[in-house]
Amino acid sequence: MPRPLRVAIVGAGPAGIYAADALLKSEVAADPGVSIDLFERMPAPFGLIRYGVAPDHPRIKGIVTALHQVLDKPQIRLFGNVDYPTDISLDDLRDFYDAVIFSTGAMADRALSIPGIDLDGSYGAADFVSWYDGHPDVPRTWPLEAEKVAVLGVGNVALDVARVLAKTADELLPTEIPQNVYDGLKANKAVEIHVFGRRGPAQAKFSPMELRELDHSPNIEVIVDPEDIDYDAGSIETRRGNKQADMVAKTLENWAIRDVGDRPHKLFLHFFESPAEILGEDGKVVGLRTERTALDGTGNVKGTGEFKDWDVTAVYRAVGYLSEKLPKLPWDLGSGTVPDEGGRVIEEGGTHLQSTYVTGWIRRGPVGLIGHTKGDANETVSNLLADRAEGRLHTPASPAPEAVDAFLAGRNVRYTTWEGWHRLDAAERALGEPQGRERVKIVEREEMLRKSGA
Repeated sequence: MPRPLRVAIVGAGPAGIYAADALLKSEVAADPGVSIDLFERMPAPFGLIRYGVAPDHPRIKGIVTALHQVLDKPQIRLFGNVDYPTDISLDDLRDFYDAVIFSTGAMADRALSIPGIDLDGSYGAADFVSWYDGHPDVPRTWPLEAEKVAVLGVGNVALDVARVLAKTADELLPTEIPQNVYDGLKANKAVEIHVFGRRGPAQAKFSPMELRELDHSPNIEVIVDPEDIDYDAGSIETRRGNKQADMVAKTLENWAIRDVGDRPHKLFLHFFESPAEILGEDGKVVGLRTERTALDGTGNVKGTGEFKDWDVTAVYRAVGYLSEKLPKLPWDLGSGTVPDEGGRVIEEGGTHLQSTYVTGWIRRGPVGLIGHTKGDANETVSNLLADRAEGRLHTPASPAPEAVDAFLAGRNVRYTTWEGWHRLDAAERALGEPQGRERVKIVEREEMLRKSGA
């Protein structure tokens, strides 16, 4: 009787779990069956949803409910607190599995090469997000001394950073933020946030709902300069062909024509301002210099040679995430992704690295919404199963599930399980209960391991 197909998935965020779900829904799952192990560097699963989504977005975090249903399936095991390649390498995985799917996502900041970027007070948005989302591997404190702050970028991460900086700590207290984050935000001095985009309203990458949420806070006054509402032929074409871009532009137009209210924290959305230099004195940020841009007819912009200095003492760059290079896999340095064709990892010579696949942001870069990774997962799994049908997968030396447990035990790897996540989940909910909160996130890795029973 043929044994089940054995697949390892490295990364237990949405992309990896969607890949597991696609395998479970395949014909192979019925005969001869599938056996899936997810390896996650964090003690807890859910990746981007736990450590990348702002705490005041419960709607997005609700995706966890659907992911729970997948991980509850008996064909799936979770190995948390297992780092690739420190605890288990590609060669190790090949010994145990017919195929390996990498879905490690992106959590680092993309570089921005302008003078002053390394000054004290210049920060990457990804680092700040990791702090307020309680990532175990970042410091417990964050410097929030600046009263006036600049955020560079016009995507949803920029909105998240600006909104968290502009809200009060008490507004965020009902969420899952840990105590150290609440204490840090309670001392936050920011009362004026400036968000900068080098192009116009039609080119902003905000999602309409996220943009409108800025105006829901009783403490945030969103301000748009009417002079920044400008469109050329390319911008008009974008609005006609993209409903979301048109909705964003309409929201910005409405904000530009209204009177400025008296909410205590001001959040300015600036367009046609390209960051040119972060200004410093004694190694610290004292301002931001931008160059005014103008539309060129195609929706792109060109510099005008007109510069302006802004009085800010902290700058956050939200210009994109970047994946970390994975050892033993080919790498495209420019895009920060693993080269692939349909999810199959492609080596420099153009051949498929046998039995090795990618899905999610490590495959296509950090673009799109969480739900978009479902299409990636379906395509990758479809090609993996096609390779199996054609006999192109390699044969593992030790395909029995218990071989992995023995290997990790032999390496003294302290790993968490899906049952351990349920214990950690219960512990976080118990912390929140006395305060009437759904949960309070546990931050320290050692405490997470202890609560998980690892």
